[in-house]
Amino acid sequence: MTTTMQNWREKLTNGKATYKFEEGNAKMRDILGGKGANLAEMTRLGFPVPPGFTVTTEVCNLYLEAGKKLPPGLEDEIKEQMKVLEEKMGKGFGDAKNPLLVSVRSGAKFSMPGMMDTILNLGLTEESVKGLAALSGDERFALDAYRRFIQMFSDVVMGIHKTEFEELIREQKKKQGCKEDRELTPASLREMIAAYKAKFKAELKRDFPDDVFEQLKLSVEAVFRSWDNPRANVYREREKIPHNLGTAVNVQCMCFGNLGEDSGTGVAFTRNYNTGEKHMVGDFLTNAQGEDVVAGIRTPMPLDHMKEVMPEVYKQLEETSEKLELHFKDLQDMEFTIEKGRLFMLQTRNGKRTAQAAVRIATDLFKEGKLTKEEAVMRVTGEQLDRLLHPYIPDAAKEEARKEGRMLAKGTGASPGAAVGMVVFSSDEAAAMGKEGKPVILVRPETTPDDAHGMLASKGILTSTGGPSSHAALVARGWGIPCIVGCEALKISLKDETIKVGDRTINKHEMISIDGSSGEVLLGQLPLQVPTDLSPETKTILEWADSFRKLGVYANADNPKDAQRARSFGATGIGLCRTEHMFMEQDRLPIVQEMILNAPEAERLMRQVHLLEMDYEGAAEGRKKDEARHALEAMKERLKKPWEHYQSLLAKLLPVQREDFRGILEAMQGHWVIIRLLDPPLHEFLPAKDDLLVDVTRLQTVKETASGSYDKTLADVREKRGDARLTLESLESLLQRVESMHEFNPMLGCRVCRLGIVYPEIYKMQARAIFEAACELVKKGVDARPEVMIPGVGTLEEMEFTRKLVEGEAADVQKRMGVQVKHKIGTMVELPRAALVAGDLATRADFFSFGTNDLTQTTFGYSRDDAAGTFMPVYLDKKILKVDPFQVVDRVGVGRLMKIAVEEGRQTNPNLEVGICGEHGGEPESVEFCHTLKLNYVSCSPFRVPIARLAAAHAALKEKMGEVSSTK
Repeated sequence: MTTTMQNWREKLTNGKATYKFEEGNAKMRDILGGKGANLAEMTRLGFPVPPGFTVTTEVCNLYLEAGKKLPPGLEDEIKEQMKVLEEKMGKGFGDAKNPLLVSVRSGAKFSMPGMMDTILNLGLTEESVKGLAALSGDERFALDAYRRFIQMFSDVVMGIHKTEFEELIREQKKKQGCKEDRELTPASLREMIAAYKAKFKAELKRDFPDDVFEQLKLSVEAVFRSWDNPRANVYREREKIPHNLGTAVNVQCMCFGNLGEDSGTGVAFTRNYNTGEKHMVGDFLTNAQGEDVVAGIRTPMPLDHMKEVMPEVYKQLEETSEKLELHFKDLQDMEFTIEKGRLFMLQTRNGKRTAQAAVRIATDLFKEGKLTKEEAVMRVTGEQLDRLLHPYIPDAAKEEARKEGRMLAKGTGASPGAAVGMVVFSSDEAAAMGKEGKPVILVRPETTPDDAHGMLASKGILTSTGGPSSHAALVARGWGIPCIVGCEALKISLKDETIKVGDRTINKHEMISIDGSSGEVLLGQLPLQVPTDLSPETKTILEWADSFRKLGVYANADNPKDAQRARSFGATGIGLCRTEHMFMEQDRLPIVQEMILNAPEAERLMRQVHLLEMDYEGAAEGRKKDEARHALEAMKERLKKPWEHYQSLLAKLLPVQREDFRGILEAMQGHWVIIRLLDPPLHEFLPAKDDLLVDVTRLQTVKETASGSYDKTLADVREKRGDARLTLESLESLLQRVESMHEFNPMLGCRVCRLGIVYPEIYKMQARAIFEAACELVKKGVDARPEVMIPGVGTLEEMEFTRKLVEGEAADVQKRMGVQVKHKIGTMVELPRAALVAGDLATRADFFSFGTNDLTQTTFGYSRDDAAGTFMPVYLDKKILKVDPFQVVDRVGVGRLMKIAVEEGRQTNPNLEVGICGEHGGEPESVEFCHTLKLNYVSCSPFRVPIARLAAAHAALKEKMGEVSSTK
């Protein structure tokens, strides 16, 4: 016996491996899973739940740890539980005359719809199927139940893919001359059962098991194994669900929705999961079992149809729906079966919903007195807010497509948002193309849990069957992927990889556009737009969130338009204005390039002048003094022309930069704007060296061969570079200067504050532009508040040098313009050394801003630009790293440096303002970490501002509830 199995019961909560439904409650999700806990809760509350029991998640983990072996004695305990069910139902498990049938279902702590396994009708054998036929008085029903069980057991438990059996169904329907499964006669079903068993024996070299306890044991093991199947792992990775939770197994007495037209099955939601409207919606099928709805095998009817065909049962379901929502205080997703007019509840869980529905439901439940404001805020996730800004197809573009005959079909909009992509029919291909960055729309008759990896990689999902409760719809809604289901006008051939609509054929890799809100499918690539405003319900949630959060929320913005957008989304400052983006504008790039090409020589000569001035000052009177004066005057004369040209170029950039800063400071009046001085190496603004080399080589080759095509080649190069005066000599000179500025490791070369120290005139010009813009605005009565950020400081001396430079310009401008401006001067902490000497830096800094993108690079020694396409996917796959540190702040390493910087910085400067301006500032887990460090603000892109506001509120509320840790 393995170590894992020794004294295994001692490792279980209360020493119990199984719980009857009546022994559990909703708080026992950790061991009973979500489904088992909710079944127990519904049983406790007196709802019509078929009896059953749950094998705990702890047993699943023991099973997996022991190499997929059941603990000794568990089978006996399950048999005892089955005896209890026999007594409750008055039936015998495996009894030939009065058989007890059960379902075996998975159920993890967190809902994972369709990702793990289910087996229905378990307990049927060659003999008991006769008893079921006699008891029900319906031989066809009994044979159909046995046929379903064999197919499901063979697929889920024994690994024979269901398509093998679906082909046998198609052959039998063709032979009988019918279209629907339910039209098959008892004789046809008997033939199919024989064919199924023959297929089972041919594949597995053994007979289909007739021992009901063997069926049960194998099924329990299959559900445990399904916790570790590829689709479940993909889903957990996407949803950030821990891999060590395990799944419970729920064994429940069967009730049958396929006993005739007074029976049925369905899925109901207590509110509309797309809009949030308070009205019960869902899917319903008569004479069917639950898998027919969820798997999308048959296209169901809207739940409202049930009101017409079964009004009394519908009323009972409506009452149950009200009670469950009141009890669980959330939208409920309920599975039910009706057997001979009697309602049974098979499951309830918090329902997946669209982002629009999430915010409306949260605010409505508060208005109805079912939730507090705090609870309502916690019900909405950052990911849902992100989806509210999903792209959509403008009405004008749709109308034009209609006129051009590009409207292909309309199905059921199951997950909102619009998507454009290439048609693919295989999930494997979708995943592969997605990794290459290609936009794809996954098109299938229906999706199954095995398609999870392809769905995750797709921009949109389109199926020809299924309803809003099908697998495709549930998963797409949960993941925020636009989705259309039940688009029956599409004839999808997986074999030919084509879609046929009328007389039109769409082939693989053709572009289509889908609207997951309206259900429209359109041919070609339609334009997408991003919403620029939030709904009233969303604004309400965010206003409540603002009342709870302690962190400020700023935005990264480089122009007035982005700043205005950030304010409209609730930003109360700019945490990062990148001046290098301004330098790249086409109207100023030629000036920037000429300035950069002249800067090295001009600044070098200026440094020579400073050195000669020092020599002159130190020289003794006499000949040495005269020699020093002559050398100084000669150098000044040599400096004069390049320095004047350099200054003239800076003078041309000054008004342009001043206007840049004036616009963004005015847009954010009354709020702080953190402007980062030039950060990247200068060569990034110059033409690419390799491209220059190609053009120079072309011209040199043509000239040397005297082929007569030199003038044409030169004209081509001039046109390409947009310079009619260009010559081979000027191009060679440019190449030489670009090569002279080349660095082997530019990330660690002459950039950040090092650039400002080597070329101080550039930083002076920028500082002058900032303060001139601010002074102009203050004179007009605008409350302009600039914060000047020195990038990449690593030593106190760097901080002192650059601060003195900025302070000098600030003082000169304010004196000249006769106005004082509120301002701060600080640094971006993006180097480990900066964090370690933060106490010293804080003596000369008014604020710190963590540049977590570069801080992560320099802490790990990873290149952010290269990691994603090389080792990072492997590291994540092999669990070397749990998450990508460029996506979520690494609390252990980078986070420790941040903690040191905050604590030691505030020890020497208690008024030190500290924030974060990397894209981590809009990622919820990272925002929570910033809250624990007691930062003043987080800053992110404008479209992530609402997410950061909500995440900051969640962090504050979780801290209040004792759920926040700085080390998790």
